[in-house]
Amino acid sequence: MAAQHAQQFGAVHGCKIVAACDIDADRVEAFAATHSIPSAFSDVDKLLAAPDIEAVSIVTPDAFHAPLSLAAIAAGKHVLCEKPLALTYADAKRMTIAANKAGVVNMVNLSYRDWPAIQAVAKLVAGGTIGELRHVEASYLQAWLASKAWGDWRTMPTWLWRLSRKHGSNGVLGDVGVHIVDFATFPAGPISKVYCQLKTFPKAKGNRIGKYIMDANDSAVINTTFKNGAIGTIHTTRWCGGHANRLFLKIAGTLGSVEIDSDRSTSSYRICSGADLDTNTWIDVEAPATPNNYARFIRAIRTGKPDLPTFQQGADAQRILDACLLSSDEDRPVTIGR
Repeated sequence: MAAQHAQQFGAVHGCKIVAACDIDADRVEAFAATHSIPSAFSDVDKLLAAPDIEAVSIVTPDAFHAPLSLAAIAAGKHVLCEKPLALTYADAKRMTIAANKAGVVNMVNLSYRDWPAIQAVAKLVAGGTIGELRHVEASYLQAWLASKAWGDWRTMPTWLWRLSRKHGSNGVLGDVGVHIVDFATFPAGPISKVYCQLKTFPKAKGNRIGKYIMDANDSAVINTTFKNGAIGTIHTTRWCGGHANRLFLKIAGTLGSVEIDSDRSTSSYRICSGADLDTNTWIDVEAPATPNNYARFIRAIRTGKPDLPTFQQGADAQRILDACLLSSDEDRPVTIGR
């Protein structure tokens, strides 16, 4: 992901990547050389003290998002932070309050908001095209525990940390569940109640590989009630062979239904509405292009006008994940507060 950030920011006109930081000096030197970055740091305090750095992009394991973001905010830097914003809603709220108080641009990299399809569907739903919402179906399916499509997770720390709570992972719920929760709520609106089941499957002898204890959840199923009265399901897993990285969303309303399937397209959606409802006819619609999060982040800094998704959207998603963890632990529905 750090390479992705470097490439994407490098493509934004007028944006200069001036430094990189990692606790491993050799690794950050190699990274800086690969991406033609002039300075490399292995001490984050020294990086944040550099006067020519106006903004930082935080691309670390989840447990470090909060402390690094808070340090950057305290140094007066604008912040783009990878998802999930934090490991808990309490930390995410603290980050949001700090960023707003400091007046810095703050965004969380909920990267699937980059897709033209979801931006178009959000506008379509808000405009009332499919009427009052009744039902939502959302899923995020990955294959990397069932296959070697993304490499062999058994031998790669890149993936193994994601299976270990000790290494700061909240499992598939925290890793990609945050994406599909945001993907569903961005157009469908906030969630008021969840009933969640989390499951961790055996993956190795003693559920351990080296220093990694594999106790983080692999699959999540969430029954949801939305504040607008609609109900639905949101689910995600790393065990779905055949789907390297598939997001699916269907929203049904009183006047029609709309659908996004990333295995088919991320720039178009399907809709069945109006006269087509009586014949169950689906129409494919190409969505207009939209700036990605990296371009919106730089634009927000230049204009001084906040852009979505801000830390607030990251905190809203984390509040839902916290409720899901509690629901699964106590095997009961959990109402999400204001």
